Amino acid sequence: MSVTLHEHLDESIKLELNLAKLYTLLHDACSEDEEFWWELAMEERAHASLLQQEKKQPQPETFFPDNLLAKDLQALIDTNTRITGLIAEYSATPPSRTEALQRAHELELAAGESHFQQFLDSPTHTLAANIFKQLNQEDCDHAKRILEYMQSIKE
Repeated sequence: MSVTLHEHLDESIKLELNLAKLYTLLHDACSEDEEFWWELAMEERAHASLLQQEKKQPQPETFFPDNLLAKDLQALIDTNTRITGLIAEYSATPPSRTEALQRAHELELAAGESHFQQFLDSPTHTLAANIFKQLNQEDCDHAKRILEYMQSIKE
């Protein structure tokens, strides 16, 4: 596996795990939405696990789906930095319900997360892509789900 692919995988795994930590924190802080946050946290952990398994595989690089990871490594790093900052901030002072949902929506639209959804929505041309898509078939677009949830609680 190339150094670039390795770095992208590591940063992408970090992104998924950081989002899982943030959503777990929101689960603990927002009792009225705890089931919603828990679902998202578990799905992010599952995404990280998939990427970790792929990293361990002795498959040739051509097996790895070309469009699985975001191309902009710095965008992944920046998003991870933002998430860890929010975790620290929200650990000290939990956000309002509205702020929590808005920040989560923004993060899901960020580089790595929206790119992962684009991969899931793209045509499948490799065995690895099929495997990733099958394993994630139950996961819906998180940004869309957060937006729909925000709208449902305002009514």
